[in-house]
Order: sequence, then C-alpha cells, then structure tokens
Amino acid sequence: MTGAGGFIGGHLVRSLLEDGQSVRAVDVKPLGEWHQLSSEADNVVADVSLREAAFTVAADARVVYNLAADMGGMGFIENNRAACMLSVLTSTHVLMAAHEFGAQRYFYSSSACVYAAEHQTSSDVVPLKESDAYPAMPEDGYGWEKLFSERMCRHFYEDFGLQTRVARYHNVYGEQGTWNGGREKAPAAICRKVAMAKLSGNHDIDIWGDGEQTRSFMYVDDCVKGTRLITDADSPEPVNLGSAELVSINQLVSIVEQIAGVKLARSYNLTAPQGVRGRSSDNAEMVRRFGWEPSITLQDGLERTYKWIYDEVAAAR
Repeated sequence: MTGAGGFIGGHLVRSLLEDGQSVRAVDVKPLGEWHQLSSEADNVVADVSLREAAFTVAADARVVYNLAADMGGMGFIENNRAACMLSVLTSTHVLMAAHEFGAQRYFYSSSACVYAAEHQTSSDVVPLKESDAYPAMPEDGYGWEKLFSERMCRHFYEDFGLQTRVARYHNVYGEQGTWNGGREKAPAAICRKVAMAKLSGNHDIDIWGDGEQTRSFMYVDDCVKGTRLITDADSPEPVNLGSAELVSINQLVSIVEQIAGVKLARSYNLTAPQGVRGRSSDNAEMVRRFGWEPSITLQDGLERTYKWIYDEVAAAR
C-alpha cells in the first residue's frame, strides 16, 4: 500500500492487518512522521514517484492499493497545483508496477475533485453522479491529475486485463488525520479552531468564505469499509465513496461548538480559498452495487474527531 503513512492509509493498513492480511506499508515520509505506524506491517520508506522504487515495493504484491498523492485541503490544492499534478508520476509508476508483476487487483484512490465545476455552483447542490465527471473540467491541478489517472486505470484494464478499481473519495475526516500546518481539511480545521478557542478563552473563530458553501463529509471508518468493498468487487468503473449528509460550513461549525460546549463569535474571510460552492455525493451506484453506503453520521464522527484533536491541541500547548 502506497500512502500508508498518510491519514486514510494508516487506517486501511490497520484494518487489513486485523483481518490477518500481510501488508507492505509504503510512504515517502520518514517513519517518525507517519500518521500511524503498525509494527505488524512491513514498513518501507520509499519514493514511489520514482519508477525503480515503485517496481521494488510492488514486486510480489497480490493486491496493490495506491493512496499516495501530494495533497491537502482546499488551501493547499489551490496554491500548489503543480505539486499536485506531479503525483501523476506516482500514479503512473505504481500502476505500471502492478501490471508488470501480475497483481490480482489494483485500487486507486481518486477524488470528488474530478467533477466539473459547472455542477457545483450552488450551495443547494444536486448530488454528483459518476457520469458528471464528463465532459471534463475538474478542479485545476489536483482534479486533472486524478481524472487522468482514472483513465490510465481504465485503459490498463481494457488493454492488459489488470483488474483496476477506482473510488472517488468525498471529504474524509477522522482521528489521526492532519489537523494543522496548511494541509488539513475543513472538519479538522474547524475542530482545531474550536479547541483552541476553548483552551485559550478567546471565543472567536475565523471561517473561510461566508460559511454557506456546502459539503458532505465521510468518517474514515466508512471510507475504509467502502474502499475494501470496492477493491474486492467486480466492476472497474469509478464509484463515489462519500456521505450523502449535506451541511454548510456554518452548520459544521455549529455541530463542533455543540460538541465542545462553547459558542464562538464568527468572522468571515471572504478572500480565503473556498473551492466550489456546493458538493455532495450521489450514492445510488454504491447502493446498487453493494447494498451499502456510508452511514456514520457527522455528529457521531465529529464527536470522536473533536475529542482526538482537542487532546492534540492541548498537548501542543
């Protein structure tokens, strides 16, 4: 598994190990910077954007999970488009290695950023269907890399018979995720800001945009379950993996305030990166294929996430 030192990768490694799987966990970061480090795994530090490294770590793999990418929240994506697109080297070399060594399955973690912006101009958004990715006009930089890599998966399946599987992740959050430093996503950023306000006694919060932009957020346990279902399934076609519970950023803040037991004065930064106006996952295809969709409520997931981030912020202080 590439990207194993990342947020989702760490949870997925642990899930596979708990089921008795043998896992080679690979990440470019030093081991001390991994979000989670499972001693039962074969933990390897390697830069799989390099062909030789990708071929070395994939040589005897039965299933290849490629979760590696240079990415973060909207602030990072909008200001690092070239870096995001360079992830195509990782996507290409890991896919080539899976084919070269005859992997039985290749899973690729794509993103809802592949969807055309014209479908996401209203906060009262119509949930995105898989077909809405075309005609193509994805998020500049990161979205284009993800969509191109999806097409590579498709053609390796058609031309070489490699059993590729693709999930389009929608805003994953939870414990052990990035919560500061500029790569964090909205749930973690809000949890951090609320925790800092509570600990400092300064009951103010800065919100990017007007707070009326909408999203759906998927708790990491649902992401792991869906990833494993998609990997083991028969269809190579990309499928949404996200919650259908749509909320505004203002509502997200209110939920975290309620969990923390505080009420904060809100200020709005209208010049900060905001992304699309609204985005939500249409899960009809997921339900059709698996009779399942992400179901952990935002309230329940945020309670667990806020507690973990609060402890992290308190320890840092």
